[in-house]
Amino acid sequence: MVHHHSVTRPVHDGIIVLDYGSQYTLLIARRLREIGLYAEIVDGSKEQPPEDFTFHGVILSGGPDSVTDETARKLPRWVLDSGKPILGICYGMQLLAQEFGGKLRSGHQREYGKATLNLDVSHGCWASSMLSKLPESQTVWMSHGDDVENLTEEFSIIGRTGDGVVAAVAHKEKPYIALQFHPEVQHSECGKELLSLFVQDVCKAKLNWQADDVVEATLDYVKETVADGKVLMAVSGGVDSTVAVALMSQALGNDRVTAVFVDHGLLRKNEASWVKEKIESLGVNLVVLNRAQEFYQALSGVSDPEQKRKIIGLKFIEEFETYAKANEGFTHLGQGTLYPDVIESAGHGAGAKVIKSHHNVGGLPERLHMALVEPFRYLFKDEVRLVGRKVGISNELVDRHPFPGPGLAVRILGEITADKVEILQNADQIFIDKLREKDLYKEVWQAFAVLLPVKTVGVMGDNRTYQWTCALRAVTATDGMTAGVGDLPMEFLVSVSDEIVRKVDGINRVVYDITTKPPATIEWE
Repeated sequence: MVHHHSVTRPVHDGIIVLDYGSQYTLLIARRLREIGLYAEIVDGSKEQPPEDFTFHGVILSGGPDSVTDETARKLPRWVLDSGKPILGICYGMQLLAQEFGGKLRSGHQREYGKATLNLDVSHGCWASSMLSKLPESQTVWMSHGDDVENLTEEFSIIGRTGDGVVAAVAHKEKPYIALQFHPEVQHSECGKELLSLFVQDVCKAKLNWQADDVVEATLDYVKETVADGKVLMAVSGGVDSTVAVALMSQALGNDRVTAVFVDHGLLRKNEASWVKEKIESLGVNLVVLNRAQEFYQALSGVSDPEQKRKIIGLKFIEEFETYAKANEGFTHLGQGTLYPDVIESAGHGAGAKVIKSHHNVGGLPERLHMALVEPFRYLFKDEVRLVGRKVGISNELVDRHPFPGPGLAVRILGEITADKVEILQNADQIFIDKLREKDLYKEVWQAFAVLLPVKTVGVMGDNRTYQWTCALRAVTATDGMTAGVGDLPMEFLVSVSDEIVRKVDGINRVVYDITTKPPATIEWE
């Protein structure tokens, strides 16, 4: 019998973020949790609030729709019926305005990017006391095409941009407030303070999501889900699966948890032995399956990125399945799925697109007759790191940059061969070692080398060379949903490039990727 997820959420009260498809929806929930309050994301078209959850307020996210479109998502009845405070952001503001008979016009000035918000607290509406705690003038991040033209008498205008666009309104009696800017993004100067005032002063929500709450809730979830069963957990050596398996061993005892590490030959240099040593040092039962040759064979002749991901995913599942069948008695399959994966794969709302398939064990639990246990399916990456530190995992492991499941296969553009893997491993190791040596590793969210299927002419000594090009990529991010370009010093990059070209046979040119996400993804494939 396969049990699907029970809706075991970590805590049972907090704030609901209604998702209308904005790329920033997850960021709203993350900011609230940073403030210390649990927040959960709910699809904006849901007819009912989530069961078994007491919410103190609702935040309406932005989104790509225009409220005047026939197909645009509406405000569900239960939100207003609940009588709870509401904060509308961008599209959410327009939904509220429309609900109360306000008119919208397509913005004659499309505003994207930074703007100055001037607050007006002189009108004596209930929101004044809250806003008086913020600077009267501040930088905010606008992003919209429609704006609110005329509001009904029930609303007060409490803020405009420097250009006179209505940027913040509040209902005169009800605890409804709406913003035409994004307080959740870092470019909005006092955004976090504003969110904090809304949830604490207006919603009167008690803080319930500090480090200890997160750890306790996660341990409880594991004990409750697994009961007296046994867990088989796939580990990659990455932060999520490592912390998950350590946490499960703590919750259930080492004899009831086994970690399986499939070495697919697409890891960084010496990584397989490093991972083995680190995981065993946590006292976890670990089985290593050396399968590099089998993976290279399966990938032979394949250069399409999505196909490479699929082959690796399926092969990984096969190896895992073979092991599970030969070693019976496991009741649960462990996986380090995070909240952004859950939301991204669910493809909330009409505007959200599934960008690439996530590398996890889809379809496997049913075939193995095991139930899934995903201790982090409600957590963000930074929360997992927090849990890791609390359960005693070394910083060296917890602070590692994210690494994709398919490994170097998505960093070698074109066909995978053992030679190319070795070339890339050597280049990547030089880059990462140098970052650590110069104390720059922690300055970026993720850094890596990519091998491009481009050969260029170079000169080494007196000889002409014709070899591969290597691209270096380093990004700054807080969660990987959006990313900036790592601002690494030019002399540092030049020294990395010199060393790679000098020491790595097969590469004679190095370039640096300076594209943000969006429009690009962080990985090249």
